[in-house]
Amino acid sequence: MLDMILSQAVNGLVLGFLYVLIAVGLSIIFGLLGIVNFAHGAFFAVGAYVALVLAREFGWWAALLAPFVTGALGMLVEIVLIRHLYGKEPLLGLILTFALALLFEAVLRMIFGGAPLPFSAPRFLSGFVEYGPVLLTKYRMFVLLVTVAALVAFWAFLTYTPFGRIIRAGSRDAEMVGLLGINLPVVFSFVFGIGCLLAGLAGLLAAPLWTVTPTMAASAIMPAFVIVTIGGLGSYAGAIVAGLLVGVTIAMTIQFQPEWAGAAMYVLMAAILLVRPRGLFGEKWERFE
Repeated sequence: MLDMILSQAVNGLVLGFLYVLIAVGLSIIFGLLGIVNFAHGAFFAVGAYVALVLAREFGWWAALLAPFVTGALGMLVEIVLIRHLYGKEPLLGLILTFALALLFEAVLRMIFGGAPLPFSAPRFLSGFVEYGPVLLTKYRMFVLLVTVAALVAFWAFLTYTPFGRIIRAGSRDAEMVGLLGINLPVVFSFVFGIGCLLAGLAGLLAAPLWTVTPTMAASAIMPAFVIVTIGGLGSYAGAIVAGLLVGVTIAMTIQFQPEWAGAAMYVLMAAILLVRPRGLFGEKWERFE
């Protein structure tokens, strides 16, 4: 019984870290641009499909380019569409990104059809790894290591690079950053692209674990919103802690009460918000008050 619980908990951590990648991108876009990006899950699905195409045409290693293709697409969307919404009614951003999510899903369905498409992990990652009572597939271990490395690298980028400091300052007061002579449109495009790149990386890693379908975006966007809400707006540590909590909660619920799996994360969110209305690591941000 204990072996099963530990193995399921580790599987939950893998799921949680995938959710964290999506949620962190969503959080930085909202924090700096002030846009609630309902299309963020669509970029997750695009990352999975681009990885699938690259793997089929050029081999699995070529699929590693999928996050960068997704990030470039995100920058193009920001320049062409999102940029015109800054400083306007927030509802316009909700409507536009929701429409984009529907458009991306329709385009994916038109190109690839609605049937699930298989995407196998590379052969060298087949098999299992056993650590004491914990039994884990090699690919899930690979996903765990890659997501941790990506999150640490992104944290170091935000903390120690000049552009990272601009992003953190701009998320608090974008107008002040603009007054310092920094080209905000370039920063906004870059941040939107980074957020989409992280979603595309999650899509690449999730593709062999999940079914690759046009509707997979819905399986990613709602947990991401829940994680941002639980962790607290703009909190990097909050997103990580909340993502792991959500992942383990879902994994354990699937194991013991599968009929509650769909509602488990919402129950967790409601319980935490009753105690911490701003989330676990949330704080007062003047620009959103």
